[in-house]
Amino acid sequence: MVRIGRLELGLGLVSIGRTWGVREVPPPSESQAHDLLATALEVGIRTFDTAPAYAASEAILGRFLGGLPSPQRNELRVMTKAGEHWDAASGGTVVDHGYDALARSIDRSLALLGPVAVLQIHKATEEVVADPDVLRAIDHARNAGVTRFGASVATLEAGRRAIGTGVYSHLQFPLNEADGKFLALLADMAAAGVRPVVNRPFAMGALVSPDAALDAARAAFAFLADHVDDGIVLTGTGKPAHLRQNAAGFLSAVRAPG
Repeated sequence: MVRIGRLELGLGLVSIGRTWGVREVPPPSESQAHDLLATALEVGIRTFDTAPAYAASEAILGRFLGGLPSPQRNELRVMTKAGEHWDAASGGTVVDHGYDALARSIDRSLALLGPVAVLQIHKATEEVVADPDVLRAIDHARNAGVTRFGASVATLEAGRRAIGTGVYSHLQFPLNEADGKFLALLADMAAAGVRPVVNRPFAMGALVSPDAALDAARAAFAFLADHVDDGIVLTGTGKPAHLRQNAAGFLSAVRAPG
């Protein structure tokens, strides 16, 4: 596992499902996506983060997982989301936190992926995290076998409200040297036993220089390791070589003193 102490590197999978990032990178072919996922297993990544809003991502990951032996599949942690939905007709997403939309999304995700370790509420606002429809949908997922829940948030107010509900064991948010606002929540999360899931460690590529990619990755991960003792850091890429580089940068940064 790409993990030092209680800080772990996971793989965010928007890249295999849809065009993404500041450079508008198109998704790889499915065979290339499977190569990426196989590389992730090879370098020791055991946590995968996907979502219905990532277009084909859940389906591609599900087919890859279906080809693994059961013992190997059982070692993996799959996290997905509900609340933001892919609209193939428009080629974009629709946010809907109503119970019916959430229940359909949850059922589809479980059918595509199999066991889900953490179900997160996507685009979770301060109002959404405690909305009765959302809490009812969480009960629906719990009845289907999901035991851990998270909220993917963009504001401190939403994060604080999510922590206060006592419903969520995970909180996903962006954190990097260019955007450190969620540092203010880390102590509250630790006190409540809520695990951080950090996305955008490179500020969607803004912190990575093509001429010094490994050094930039190491610096970005070192910043996170200085502040997050226990959590998951999600790296996102569609290229196996880049993933290997990020895994090496993570391990060297997290092991580095200070």
